[in-house]
Amino acid sequence: MSEKPMLLVAAAALVDADGRVLICQRPEGKALAGLWEFPGGKVEAGETPEACLIRELEEELGIRVSQACLAPFVFASHEYESFHLLMPLYLVRRWEGRPENREHKAMAWVKPMRLGDYPMPPADAPLVAWLRDLI
Repeated sequence: MSEKPMLLVAAAALVDADGRVLICQRPEGKALAGLWEFPGGKVEAGETPEACLIRELEEELGIRVSQACLAPFVFASHEYESFHLLMPLYLVRRWEGRPENREHKAMAWVKPMRLGDYPMPPADAPLVAWLRDLI
């Protein structure tokens, strides 16, 4: 068995007052382009998943989130062809600013029961059942 590099990615399920979750469509030119995902990104060397998420949400959506508002929820562990992805998903119900699309092809606020209507990367899809059951 060959060793695959481990990729740590932190993601957020932003939940609005109506119980909808924000998902973003991957832009053209990126791996898995066109699929829908939870906002977030790669954890850099020396960075915690929480610090990564605070940085990524500011960069991708223009919102400010405090660490106290990041609630660890569930994680995905998925083997892709060239790497293994470990992705903690945090629930976020409070943030400053209005999410704006800065890096993705599109954004959508979706009721958990409708998340299955949006094609997602293999690592993200299993998280939908958790959101459906607990939000």
